[in-house]
Amino acid sequence: MQLLSVFSAIGNIWSSVWPYLVAILLFLFMIFIHEFGHFIAAKLMGVRVNEFAIGFGPTIFKKQGKETLYAVRLLPFGGFCAMEGEDETSEDSKAFCNKKAWRRLIIIVAGAFMNLVFGLILVMCTLGPADRYITTTVHSFHEENVMSQQSGLMAGDKIIEINGRNIYSVNDLSYCLSNVEGDTLKMTVERNGKDVPLNVKFNAETVEGINYVDIDFYLDTEAKTFGSFIKQSFTRTVSYARVVWFSLVDLLTGKYGISAMSGPVGVTAAIGTVAKRGLMDLLPMIALITINLGVFNLLPVPALDGGRAFFLLIEMIIRRPIPKKFEGVVHAVGLILLLGFMAIITLKDIIGFF
Repeated sequence: MQLLSVFSAIGNIWSSVWPYLVAILLFLFMIFIHEFGHFIAAKLMGVRVNEFAIGFGPTIFKKQGKETLYAVRLLPFGGFCAMEGEDETSEDSKAFCNKKAWRRLIIIVAGAFMNLVFGLILVMCTLGPADRYITTTVHSFHEENVMSQQSGLMAGDKIIEINGRNIYSVNDLSYCLSNVEGDTLKMTVERNGKDVPLNVKFNAETVEGINYVDIDFYLDTEAKTFGSFIKQSFTRTVSYARVVWFSLVDLLTGKYGISAMSGPVGVTAAIGTVAKRGLMDLLPMIALITINLGVFNLLPVPALDGGRAFFLLIEMIIRRPIPKKFEGVVHAVGLILLLGFMAIITLKDIIGFF
């Protein structure tokens, strides 16, 4: 009986722990994909990579290759691709700093590009098993003469814009309908080949500070064909990518507060929670995270890949390099601010567990 109790206790612990182990492994894989993009681009552009590492802190595994040290480090929240001459001068002909600006630009954006490609593949995996795809066209209403129908919405209307934001997929539609002010939305629909503006009213309710409208219509579907599969895959990937921009705008305009944001700890916990539901629920979330990781890294913010790419674009325009000292100071300040912001978000996530 005591042995059974021990096994039962181990089983209970494992059932609680495994989703978060899965989350950490997935998080590491997304980082690996990003850093591998930098790595493979550096190799193709003739740049020496001194170390390729997953994780930060003390090394727990390492292997010296012909040119590169491959390492796994203790802390699983990060990684790096250390190139010769990346942040300092070097006489090595294979140094990053000695390559032409366009080659350095390709290397810098390659990490984010790989995240986007990985996200597209995951979106395709989620859409593959489906027989039909949800569109943005109104099929019918929950009942006769509901509020949206009274406002002029009709069956067959294709929703193409809500409150000034273009609608390309059902993901765009869901985001715009779950983050609204009041109960009336400015919609543009395509009806009989023409754009028709509408002010559509819904019942609305506020849940945990976020205002939701009560959707009183059903959306149409389209059959799965090769063409619809490709179209849906790309439009949904673009929709996931736009979430970064929408979220940033909503944050700056005060629609969302800092409490609505999550750092690595919160994201890992969210992945662990969704992992318990099954693979088909997990894949869209991982696609959303990896696509947003790629887009976020391309923002022209100091210390991010987008900030470095911004300086390279300036260099290509003015045809001379930006002084390293100036660029280094800008990235250093940006990194301090970014780490401070992440520390606040992480602390908020940790406090949220108690």
